[in-house]
Amino acid sequence: MPGLRKAAAAVLALGLSAALAACSGDGGGKGGSDPKLSVTGAYVSQPPMTDMAAGYLTVRNAGGGADELTSVTTPLASEVTLHTTKDTRMKQVSSLDVPANDRVELSTGGDHLMLTNLSHRPKVGEKVSFTLHFATSAPIEIKVPVEPTTYRPKD
Repeated sequence: MPGLRKAAAAVLALGLSAALAACSGDGGGKGGSDPKLSVTGAYVSQPPMTDMAAGYLTVRNAGGGADELTSVTTPLASEVTLHTTKDTRMKQVSSLDVPANDRVELSTGGDHLMLTNLSHRPKVGEKVSFTLHFATSAPIEIKVPVEPTTYRPKD
């Protein structure tokens, strides 16, 4: 009987190890692993008006799981909305997809942020705090420079 108990214990240990590995593998993310997000190229164009501005950035996802940018907050504006532009028509959306092993690019003439009800008109060189909120990933806090209205980032 002692040999049978050892064998049963070994099988039980192996089974528990396999179960734990299966449960902890992807953390619930799509595509077999979690998203790994970072933000680059962020800026706000100096607004021509005192109550509205636009923001641009790139969210990169180096992970195997997709995510969604669901909202952005900033002390500069009482409201920040996400927009897409298709065929020169701007449309507000509730989220923007951040595909696995890819990126979502918010740029002039395309997807972008609209900041409304500004607390003040930001000046070139000023830094603005943004917090990006995602469906599954932790929020990301960044400092965003204010660039001239005519600014175009280099590729």
